[in-house]
Amino acid sequence: MMELMTRFERSAPQDSELPVLITPAFAGEALLDAQTRLAAEIDAHLKQVGGVLLRGFDVPSVQHFQQFAAGFGHPLLNYEFASTPRSAVDTGVYTSTEYPAHQHIPLHNEQAYTREWPMKIWFHSVIAAPSGGETPIADSRAIYRRMPEHIRARFAPGILYVRNYGEFDMPWQQVFNTEVRAEVEAFCDRARIGWEWKDDDGLRTTQLCQAIAIHPHTGDTVWFNQGHLFHVSNLQPEVRESLEELCGDDLPRNVYYADGSVIPDAIFEEVRAVLAAETVSFRWQDGDVLMLDNMLAAHARAPFKGPRKVVVAMAEPHGNLDQF
Repeated sequence: MMELMTRFERSAPQDSELPVLITPAFAGEALLDAQTRLAAEIDAHLKQVGGVLLRGFDVPSVQHFQQFAAGFGHPLLNYEFASTPRSAVDTGVYTSTEYPAHQHIPLHNEQAYTREWPMKIWFHSVIAAPSGGETPIADSRAIYRRMPEHIRARFAPGILYVRNYGEFDMPWQQVFNTEVRAEVEAFCDRARIGWEWKDDDGLRTTQLCQAIAIHPHTGDTVWFNQGHLFHVSNLQPEVRESLEELCGDDLPRNVYYADGSVIPDAIFEEVRAVLAAETVSFRWQDGDVLMLDNMLAAHARAPFKGPRKVVVAMAEPHGNLDQF
């Protein structure tokens, strides 16, 4: 049975259909048992709307969620070239980003700061926070359409991500899942990431990536980058001031126009306003599974209080290594 989320507590732009709600055929129906009959319906909704929320199904364990996610025909992916801390829960299943509960994680498409990313992403609410903790989502096509033309034109050639790993950000050993420099270099060379070893075991990487992308299956144009997360304007003012004083141009992470020139703060103020205008939010319930097309729908995390456990799986790798 399918219905839109209009019956539920939800805030969204007036014309948004995200997410499509799918509920059991009968009370207590196991999600794994329902997968065969639902697979085609889910695929159709993902292409058209970008995301589905499976609510009310029996999901007795993380392993059942893992089997459900793996049942769409693609092996679950490891979390590589990380930008945020996560912990492995099981093969192909990770914790959601481990930032403090009081922090907001802005809207983003998973690994859009690289030239390789998962096409599918799943979230499973094992324990819904008693207060907050939503996973807001947004239509990446609608974001692109609403984005001011002067920003779309300036970002069309791509944007340049610069990362300095170490004391003020994730260490390179954690990001690349290795202690071996040669393995880091091989990964970077294959992924078209520029690398430079610095003093005190430091590492600096640069990568020109897409800011706007074309969905390989639907042909839709989408806003697809994490520029607003990596740009220095994403930092709290006092943190930014301290880091600029300590690090100069070697900030832990920053983003530039494709030609290497500085992106003014005001540009990302406009970007964030568009993201806010397209945000859809709903309350998690225990047992919920949210499945997104990672190019058609962005996701975020709201601050929360109390216990919260949301696990994540990703699959179907796609990329554009030859674009730039």
